[in-house]
Amino acid sequence: MNQRENLMSLLKRQGYERAPVFFELCPSLEEEFRKRFGKDKDYRDYFGFTLKEVTVNNAKTFPAEAYYPYLSEHGEDVFIDMWGIGHQRGSDAAMHMTKFVHPLKNAKTVADILNYPFPSFEDFYCKELVQEIADIKKQDKVSYAHAECSIWERSWYLRGMEELMMDMLTDEDMAQVLFDIVTDLLIKRVEAFARADVDIIFFGDDIGMQHSIMMSRELYQKWIKPRLEKAIRAAKQIKPDILIWYHSCGYIEPFIPDLIEVGVDILNPIQPECMDFEKIHALYGDRLSFHGTVGTQTTMPFGTPEEVKRITKRNLDIAGKKGGLMCSPTHLLEPEVPFENILAYVEACKEYSVK
Repeated sequence: MNQRENLMSLLKRQGYERAPVFFELCPSLEEEFRKRFGKDKDYRDYFGFTLKEVTVNNAKTFPAEAYYPYLSEHGEDVFIDMWGIGHQRGSDAAMHMTKFVHPLKNAKTVADILNYPFPSFEDFYCKELVQEIADIKKQDKVSYAHAECSIWERSWYLRGMEELMMDMLTDEDMAQVLFDIVTDLLIKRVEAFARADVDIIFFGDDIGMQHSIMMSRELYQKWIKPRLEKAIRAAKQIKPDILIWYHSCGYIEPFIPDLIEVGVDILNPIQPECMDFEKIHALYGDRLSFHGTVGTQTTMPFGTPEEVKRITKRNLDIAGKKGGLMCSPTHLLEPEVPFENILAYVEACKEYSVK
């Protein structure tokens, strides 16, 4: 098998020959990589990643100034994203952890939400998107497109978590209009990705905390599940063999049957600090593939290289010769991770012999 065939077969639980590698580095670890291996090198190419991200973004957006009336804080230290959400970053080390400024926090009526300047994805499908995905496949790689912060996270980033949860319980019209708008915009994107023939769409919403789910299963099934199902169905109607990768940090075991029902193919990250991969695989490994399982709260920062290698190989053994696990660190690798542990993870994958 070539690289692309190997990974696609693994993700479909149809057997594989080599364990692929994948991880994300924070800026300080990227700098460490360049010191070790060359300032002009990209770690994704150097370590032979098979997954490659689609970067074309043809969204129509508003200038940051359009959102100033909606934000309680804005200025040089607040980055405003394409949705009008403000982000105040504490440090480069915590690159994915920001203080949010919610633009719809003070919305009082449905009209306040309907009149908000949402980005447009009407022209998201374009020849550049098609070409980039085709080029990725010609490179013997598997293309993936981001549609994360799909429904729940995007909505609460805009509204505020407390406000949105109160809407779900006491002001359903407000919750419904926001969820529906966010879902419709998600569908525009995933339909474009599917039409452009991407291999995998990365969906995701953090719906778990360290040891419990973030909302009741009843609330999830009422508000989130049917909208997620609608978006996944829209993509699969266009490209039936597209793979749906779904991310949620934390403990989400009660939601896994729901995710399978709506069409999720690959679940990420199965944090070992929150869930037992061996147990989850025994229950769902015949219907679901996995990505992750090597802890970034424990093993990667605080384990020895030998422990990293042992856990990586153990998890690959649990998945077995059919595959179904792209074994990798469960999240972004932060500054406290020794580079020797990253190299140990790569070595474990390279050394692994499919049994």
